[in-house]
Amino acid sequence: MSTHFLPYKETGYFSKLICDYLDENEAVNDFYSNFPTIENFEKQLKNKQFSAANRAVLVSSLRQQYAHLELTESVDRALDLLGQEQTYTVTTGHQLNLFTGPLYFLYKIISTISLSRKLKEQYPTSDFVPVYWMATEDHDFDEINYFRLHGKKIQWNREDTPDNDKGAVGVFNTEGLDTILGLICAELGTTKLAKELCDLFELAYIKHDNLADATRYLAHSLFGDYGLVIVDGNDSALKRVFAPFMKQELLEQHSFKYVTKQAEALESKGYPVQVNAREINLFYMSKDSRERILEKNGSFYVNNTALTFSKEELLQKLEESPEQFSPNVIMRPLYQEVILPNLAYIGGGGELAYWLELKSFFDKVGVEFPILMLRNSALLITEKQSQKLSNLDLSIDDIFLKQNDLVNRKIRKISNIDVDFSKQKEHLVKQFEELYSIAEQTDASFLGAVKAQEVKQLKGLENLEKRLLTAQKKKLGDHIQRFTAIQNELFPAENLQERVMNFSEFYLEYGEALIPRLFEALDPLDFRFTVITF
Repeated sequence: MSTHFLPYKETGYFSKLICDYLDENEAVNDFYSNFPTIENFEKQLKNKQFSAANRAVLVSSLRQQYAHLELTESVDRALDLLGQEQTYTVTTGHQLNLFTGPLYFLYKIISTISLSRKLKEQYPTSDFVPVYWMATEDHDFDEINYFRLHGKKIQWNREDTPDNDKGAVGVFNTEGLDTILGLICAELGTTKLAKELCDLFELAYIKHDNLADATRYLAHSLFGDYGLVIVDGNDSALKRVFAPFMKQELLEQHSFKYVTKQAEALESKGYPVQVNAREINLFYMSKDSRERILEKNGSFYVNNTALTFSKEELLQKLEESPEQFSPNVIMRPLYQEVILPNLAYIGGGGELAYWLELKSFFDKVGVEFPILMLRNSALLITEKQSQKLSNLDLSIDDIFLKQNDLVNRKIRKISNIDVDFSKQKEHLVKQFEELYSIAEQTDASFLGAVKAQEVKQLKGLENLEKRLLTAQKKKLGDHIQRFTAIQNELFPAENLQERVMNFSEFYLEYGEALIPRLFEALDPLDFRFTVITF
């Protein structure tokens, strides 16, 4: 196995905001607290306050959440450690995507576990627990009900099930997934490793009644031996801890004021706004719905329902049943930081973009803002694909080019004629410099005519170059097909592999060795894109 690294900005797949953040560009400095270096965690450790009472609630809730799952020794020890004053968490979050969804699910969790290990090495008197926050309260089922396998979309269409739940996806019944199991097993094949994957899907989704329990089982099966603790925020006791902040949100609506102002500040520096805050950033949740809470003239309404509350009635409801209130994308990060002794959040570029809108809101409500870390991103290249790249004389830098640029570069390189007119264009420009001088000395009114002639001749050269390149592409069509085929394998749908492919395709090839190899190759504190060649 070998690794190759590229700066994120050279991949062409990451936003200017994220690249500027990683470069510690001063334009972004006001939107976060501590930059993610191992040394800066010392400041975060000193600043993070977490009460013994909240620890007790956290450990009790997590023990209950794990009640029906056989704990690994590592997770059992991690839960014990969370009860101790000098234990902190490092957190990532992810939706409940079917069978983990895209490959980067693994990278998120590996980054989180690896960082917790590095922190323990650097700060041995404290302990650090890696946490995966399941987004059980999301209601965007269409975003999570599929994954891709061998280029095919494996999709769970719940309209075919008798109990078509709505609302928070974590409580969705898994009935009907036996049909998906059959599709998956047929696609995976009959090898030993294929059988292991089929068994894993069955034990997770067929043997559990709801999507939250299924996802917990799946993530625990993959990472339980590494001490990963899985948190379900849809928990009455945990929400009771958060209730004072939800009350403040209902009455004072600080999130809207401060997040909007910070988003505008980001926008003024040329960065697009990732999410927009609502006036109230809470949902009201019932068994089959999760709808926005709206306020008008002192009364509160639940969107798309007939429910209405006076201020006193809604606050009474919050006190009695905090589990019926659900934070949205703006409030969920605050919820996480209130109920966990957390130091850092690890996420993708889109996630960090909305976290960078939140710091002033955190400051206002008196909650320490976590260190923000970009998760590891990687491209996995199999031995067979590596051989193809070698045979085609394609470098790592080559394959990150836009496809048309890749083809043009390689055609110029392998062509028996030089289809690069750069020298001719330079020569032409020099000739016209002399003509400009002659025109100035003779009659300056001719300068416009000289310029028009220069533009015309340069354009003629460019058109000729394009026509010759097109002719060479036709002549070398077989080479082009092979260049584009291997690039399309590595960048399916012209996107990063990690955003499209599922881990199962690589498990079929490498089995249980896959995850240890990824741990070996990925460093959470190395903010470069990693290319891993097996």
